[in-house]
Amino acid sequence: MTIFKIDRLGSKGDGIGRSGEAMMFVNKVIAGEVIELVHGKLKRIVEASPERQSAFCQYYDTCGGCKFQHWQHEPYAEWKRNLVVEALRSQGIDSEVSPLVDAHGAGRRRVSLHVRQIEGAWVAGFMEAKSHDLVAIDMCPVLVPQLAHAPALAASFGPSLGNCDVMITVADNGLDVAIKAERQAANKHIAQFRVIMENYKIMRLALNDEVVAQLTTPTIAIGPAHLQLPVNSFLQATAAGEDELVRLAKTHLSRAKKILDLFCGVGPFTFRLAEIGKVHGIDLDKNAVASLLQATRFVQGLKPITAVARDLFDNPLVPEELNEYDSVIFDPPRAGAETQAKNLAKSKVKRIVSVACDVQSFARDAAILVKGGYKLGQVTPVDQFKYSAHVEIVGSFTRR
Repeated sequence: MTIFKIDRLGSKGDGIGRSGEAMMFVNKVIAGEVIELVHGKLKRIVEASPERQSAFCQYYDTCGGCKFQHWQHEPYAEWKRNLVVEALRSQGIDSEVSPLVDAHGAGRRRVSLHVRQIEGAWVAGFMEAKSHDLVAIDMCPVLVPQLAHAPALAASFGPSLGNCDVMITVADNGLDVAIKAERQAANKHIAQFRVIMENYKIMRLALNDEVVAQLTTPTIAIGPAHLQLPVNSFLQATAAGEDELVRLAKTHLSRAKKILDLFCGVGPFTFRLAEIGKVHGIDLDKNAVASLLQATRFVQGLKPITAVARDLFDNPLVPEELNEYDSVIFDPPRAGAETQAKNLAKSKVKRIVSVACDVQSFARDAAILVKGGYKLGQVTPVDQFKYSAHVEIVGSFTRR
């Protein structure tokens, strides 16, 4: 048994305190609380923070999916905002950061569940925090209503495929399911899969990136476009989050004439920005680019849209290519876009919008642009991963 006080929260949301000479990291606590650990796990809150509240999920105490249901919204939101402030400050940038924007909306529209066998039954859920132990769940309250039966859906593949991970995405015309599994599906399983698909309105089922059954192609509306989703395609976690990121981008680029959309994916920014000016999208994912281009053939009333597949990590655009555009938006993966940012810093592009899902990579890329002569303007943190330590950021840069 160990009793000690939580001094602060780390950048990943863990409470940090000292027990003797040892530094302790504890999940789901609040700074200032006195807690008791038994065998390294939280046993009880000895002295609770006045900011503590009851979690609304029955699995919260053990499930590793959420971190902050126990924390009141106002201090939680300020903590997330400060993650951005401190990351920028660590790079020597003292910028005004707007209050956190709540973009949870109706909930998350996609989920990845682990499927395992426990005591002879196939179940689905999330891993316990800092553990490989599965917490089986019947439902997840942070998901959109269309995913209310997601755990049961995922678990139904266990008997055929064994241990697997099931990604479920809500499309406009049903569900899109992509499974990662070591076991291959025998032909006899296809009939079983079709029964599952009919029961849960699954439009397409992919196993290890290959489509094994399909009723029709899953589609999703992106602005005025109706796009066919590639297998395992990237989407923002919530529809409200995507809308807020787009709103901010359009505000910053309202006077743009010729826009470059880097890491464009299936076009969450591309189609909306084409209401303002011409847009050229670039992404490594060839299937995403192909779907984007196909959708442009059936959209009217937009400025011209073009797109190509290109690896912006190994083959970033050079300043001469960038200078063809008056505005650039880039929304890279979690690692950021360091090499591309260095070339942007050498360009003559008038305005740049950076969208990021990691505060450290955002701050690093921002410092590169500022050093290259850009001024960082409005920075807005967006909370579409509510109850987690993740935060989206949108920052606007103008050439001095």
